[in-house]
Amino acid sequence: MSSDETTRVLAVASHVVSGYVGNKIAVFTLQSLGYDVAALNTVQFSYRQWTGTKATAQDITDLYNGLRQSYLDDFDMMLSGYVPGAEAVVAVGKIAKELKENNKDSPSNFFWVLDPVMGDNGKIYVAEDVVPAYKGLIEYADLILPNQFEAELLSEVKIVGMDSLKAAIETLHDKYRIPHVIITSVNFSPSGQSMSHLSVIGSSMTSNGKTRLFQITFPSIDSYFCGTGDMFGALITARMREAVQDVAGLINQASWLSDDSVTAIELPLARATEKVLASMHEVLRKTRDGMQSVAERTRATLTEEERATGKGEQQIKSKASELRLVQNLESLRSPKVQFKAQQI
Repeated sequence: MSSDETTRVLAVASHVVSGYVGNKIAVFTLQSLGYDVAALNTVQFSYRQWTGTKATAQDITDLYNGLRQSYLDDFDMMLSGYVPGAEAVVAVGKIAKELKENNKDSPSNFFWVLDPVMGDNGKIYVAEDVVPAYKGLIEYADLILPNQFEAELLSEVKIVGMDSLKAAIETLHDKYRIPHVIITSVNFSPSGQSMSHLSVIGSSMTSNGKTRLFQITFPSIDSYFCGTGDMFGALITARMREAVQDVAGLINQASWLSDDSVTAIELPLARATEKVLASMHEVLRKTRDGMQSVAERTRATLTEEERATGKGEQQIKSKASELRLVQNLESLRSPKVQFKAQQI
């Protein structure tokens, strides 16, 4: 790709009319960082409530076929998030496999970032058959972004501490030959116990499939936010490509895998994740700091009866917790805080 061309990303995820989750985050974030984004929406909801429609596998296929027929399938990267149902997951996988096939002579020209959205905190919130559907696809991905529970589902390793977490990542590298893995939320504390710090753990495999593990620990923010996983996915898509471009010749290597001599903390994946977490920490902190004023402005619009009965209070809290992306664009582009990866 010449220097005057813009990286094209196909973002496949949910869409909400109001709020920031799924493609509402991905498109804004990636475009703000200079990427050209095509959004293929897997659901269309009004807000966080389940009012709206879900795309079928055929809908997803038809939308992509329309892009292809218009010669708009020249994507450099693909980011996939929430997909409703196993058949739709397979349809998304077919798109990724087709894009990989189109670049089989130059495999470094296409990079798939897959967020296998299935559940969290020990609970599956998709149909049971979605799990084997993802297991059949992840070998085609370049980077996967499971949370701790999703990593357990994919690796079939129960994660209870650092040793079992290492074993889970080793399994993902070995069984599925996934080049890059980031477990986006790691918490070994007992259920219900708050933590002052959280961790992200990642690895880029060596040429013989071994792990190169790094950990980044950062302060937790004691508030509820929605869409943080989608924000992480969008940011890592952008920052991974940028980090790879900083290493001579790496952009031309399949799956952008570094030479075995590169240590875990020197990996482009580690460098990218450091910057991603810095942006996220700033945006989340500023969102938390503005929650009270948003809630107060919204309550002021309620009738006296609504205020007296507490009607709408949950909706007010949800509105106040929406990520403040537009207001903090500079935090996405050039965060001031810094986090450093440590080798495990």
